[in-house]
Amino acid sequence: MEVFAGVDVGGTNIVCGLVSSAGQVVHKLKRPTEAGRGPDAVLERIAAMIEEAVASYRGEDGQPVTLAAAGIGLPGLVDPEEGIAKFAGNLGWRDLPAASRLKARLQLPVFIDNDVRTYVFGEALYGAGAGTGHVIGVTIGTGIASAMVNEGSLFYGFRHMSGELGHIVMEGLSDPCPCGLRGCLETYASASGMVRQARKAIESGEPTVLRSWFPGERLAELTAADLSRAYDQGDALAVSILERAGSLLGRALSYAVSLNSPEMIIIGGGGALAGDRILKPLERELMSRILPDYRDRLKIVPAMHNDDAGVTGSAMYAKHKYTALSGSIQDSKA
Repeated sequence: MEVFAGVDVGGTNIVCGLVSSAGQVVHKLKRPTEAGRGPDAVLERIAAMIEEAVASYRGEDGQPVTLAAAGIGLPGLVDPEEGIAKFAGNLGWRDLPAASRLKARLQLPVFIDNDVRTYVFGEALYGAGAGTGHVIGVTIGTGIASAMVNEGSLFYGFRHMSGELGHIVMEGLSDPCPCGLRGCLETYASASGMVRQARKAIESGEPTVLRSWFPGERLAELTAADLSRAYDQGDALAVSILERAGSLLGRALSYAVSLNSPEMIIIGGGGALAGDRILKPLERELMSRILPDYRDRLKIVPAMHNDDAGVTGSAMYAKHKYTALSGSIQDSKA
């Protein structure tokens, strides 16, 4: 049985999975990243996890599997053509030739890309977007990012920097963003942005059930999931924050729809677990801002494999690149 390794690298954890050619996760491992030990240690952990996964898994026939290639989804700016992690702030990496080092260590083809792109790639081809030609995917987490898949291929733009939806500056917003701009979408509509808005409101004295849930110093424990819980109890502050986040996302996506004309928008990431609390105001705002010709057939859906999409996407990205590479080699021999 031929499989592909998919690795989703985060600042806290690394998730490594073996994925069949059909896009099914058949085996998965999770380990702490320990980025503070440096890039060499993290790359060695990735390689060791891939080797452990292959050694510990047997196919349905009980036989060892054959690993064809590995795909790695990395945070931050990535040059997938050169295989270089240009900048990953939460890992402390800059201009790291990650693909070549892992290739030499594992002795098999290794392909890297930005983690959001690989996540969306997996969802577009093997998740909620399966069978759909033109897909925009958005992840809502600590920040907000997006990617676009057209007829099975990722769109990159100049310098591989397309998809920074979270850094669209929104009219009427003014909070500073770590990127240096003010009023970026993600300062209000990301999971961390929503929590930050809630904490600010609580500290300013706004009435909310969250105050009794998280008194005093416990306010630091507040999460986006708690906002959803308060929303379900009719808490006015939580309702306001979540609906505002959805409306802002809808407004930002209206620009993307008009420019790119997707058939489907997939919403994923931790913040998307709020479900209709965000999706309904998002859709309402988006549909009010685009032409009827876009509205008629546009679908807005949650990710199907939110937990495994990063692994599946990285593995299927590797399959896509490996197949293209193998075809090129065969053509050169012909």
